Amino acid sequence: MAEPRRYAVKLSRQAGKMLERLPRGLAQQVTKALRGLEKNPRPHGAKKLTGYDLYRVRVCDWRIVYQVRDAQLLVLVLKLASRGDVYSEL
Repeated sequence: MAEPRRYAVKLSRQAGKMLERLPRGLAQQVTKALRGLEKNPRPHGAKKLTGYDLYRVRVCDWRIVYQVRDAQLLVLVLKLASRGDVYSEL
């Protein structure tokens, strides 16, 4: 049986720095969500952002905004922010 395709998850510099600053419990939840994107970049609950080629998933009151590049098997995380700040400067 063929192994399912796995996507590489890359974080932008901004998203990586934000992940480092999160409290440990929240950082673990975000990391778990990011690992889930390796297997399924469009999980149940992911929303495509209107007017953009971007998706977002929720982790508590935080949002992960990312782009899926199927040809390269890549998930590029562009932004990680609280729900009030995530949509500014997209």
